Amino acid sequence: MQALILAAGMGKRLKELTRNNTKCMVKVNGVTLIDRMLHQIDKQRLSRIVIVVGYEGKKLMDYIGTLDIQTPIVYINNPIYDKTNNIYSLALAKDWLCKEDTLLLESDLIFEDAVLEELLNDPRETLALVDKYESWMDGTCVKLSDDDSIEAFVPGKKFRFNEIKSYYKTVNLYKFSKHFSETHYVPFLNAYQTALGQNEYYEQVLRVITLLDDPGIKAKRLDGQSWYEIDDIQDLDIAESIFTPDEDERVRLIQSRYGGYWRYPKLLDFCYLVNPYFPPERMKDELRANFDTLISEYPSGMQVNSLLAAKNFNVHRENILVGNGAAELIKSLMGHLEGKVGFVRPTFDEYPNRYDRDSSVDFTPDNKDYAYTADDLMEFFGDKQIKNLIVINPDNPSGNYIPRSDMLRLIKWSGEKGIRLVVDESFVDFADEEDSTIIDQDILSANPHLFVVKSISKSYGVPGLRLGVLASGDTRAIDIMKKDVAIWNINSFGEFYMQIEEKYRNDYAAALVKIKAERKRFEAELSKIKGVRVIPSQANFVMIELEEGISPKELLKKLLVKYNILIKELTTKTNGRNYLRLAVRNTEDNNVLIEAMKKELE
Repeated sequence: MQALILAAGMGKRLKELTRNNTKCMVKVNGVTLIDRMLHQIDKQRLSRIVIVVGYEGKKLMDYIGTLDIQTPIVYINNPIYDKTNNIYSLALAKDWLCKEDTLLLESDLIFEDAVLEELLNDPRETLALVDKYESWMDGTCVKLSDDDSIEAFVPGKKFRFNEIKSYYKTVNLYKFSKHFSETHYVPFLNAYQTALGQNEYYEQVLRVITLLDDPGIKAKRLDGQSWYEIDDIQDLDIAESIFTPDEDERVRLIQSRYGGYWRYPKLLDFCYLVNPYFPPERMKDELRANFDTLISEYPSGMQVNSLLAAKNFNVHRENILVGNGAAELIKSLMGHLEGKVGFVRPTFDEYPNRYDRDSSVDFTPDNKDYAYTADDLMEFFGDKQIKNLIVINPDNPSGNYIPRSDMLRLIKWSGEKGIRLVVDESFVDFADEEDSTIIDQDILSANPHLFVVKSISKSYGVPGLRLGVLASGDTRAIDIMKKDVAIWNINSFGEFYMQIEEKYRNDYAAALVKIKAERKRFEAELSKIKGVRVIPSQANFVMIELEEGISPKELLKKLLVKYNILIKELTTKTNGRNYLRLAVRNTEDNNVLIEAMKKELE
């Protein structure tokens, strides 16, 4: 068997990185794509490697000559690389296709060794390597039958987003038998070029071949092996975090992204917190049906969106403010505080990070669960001369919950002490107590010192919409903050969500029942794992303590590198103690994490 690499393109989307180099000369973690690929092929001991060059071809050939590749290399030059597409490059090498079984690759790919081995070790002679479609992928897709027959090639122009569940993406890595090339591919390649010219793509020939009664090619499905196609600088950025050989660096690079994990193949995110059972499919359908309008129309200003929030939370418009996520509101609110601020530690760092440490007073519960009550807070802060107190309820990461009746006592106490009380109840809907919220007009009106923050993203499972609210009886402060944020601080999709949210209250109630039940099951299963102690939670996450000798950072690294699972380790929040925070996802995902932890800890 031989390998054939198409490397003639200019890679214009990589901009200055390919100004003087072909795309496969771009480096990922200090190693060029072509260096990595050639050494992977070299290990397979093939008969030869045929490389079609074009743009900066001489420079590429000279560079490859320095790489100490043992497999013989043959070069073919595409002199009109700037006027043709890859069908012409492949046509230049068609005689080589008919000499021997061929591994066909595009030079802008990066993949782990297992990807190549999956294709080569499969006994079937002619295969197209494919992977289940994900939102980060771009380019030609296929539809498959149960026996791996390719029912249809779907080029970009024929892509139907309502059919993506049935799509597989071509990896641009193929295995052609000599017989297939002679009887199918090369004859159709010649005919296709004659009819449609040289500015086409070689996959279009395969698309025609699959219409035959006996196309002679099947699909080979990947199952979790890592690969990426480098088309632009964002692809390059992500590939560097996926393929870095330094496992600690991989963890750091992925953690530093703070989201956007749909761009990572099959990554299970147990770090960031959402509601896995809401919104319902019908609500998403309604958002989709209005997409054209929402993307082309300006959203309303702050006053209108405050009215929508007031309707949803049954308070007056002058008492509520809508934010681009709770983070925008936290930033504005913390910027208006004066005097000492009391914090509970560990907690959601967005609050203390927004305030001067010299003016902060910290209360850390003196127990392994980081549990505390309203009475604990009143006793500790009673003589601390604070002007403000921040309480997350349920708290993050502990999941500690103060019942509503006790919160009302804390509200009364703080008012009598002249303390502004900020309560973040982003997770309160997940508490077992039925009536848990304090966003209530009577409470707000009677307690103008009270400010209540709620992240709609976390409670309602729509983090991509970036929505949060802040409610208070202090209408003057609310009015000042409305002027502090941008007039169009949320987009039309967020506004429309608030417009229709009320219709789906029953679905939301049902979703809360599901996640509470799943949290209970999740906690029970985690408790069975050797070396794990579960801290009971009233949120949509669970904090666990690992036995001494089990490193949270090492477990995080193993889960990410070996199982593609991202979790939150809490050593920096807990003074080096062995704690993790695990989001509650659906049953299927939670079981994947549980099984992975069992393998690593038992």
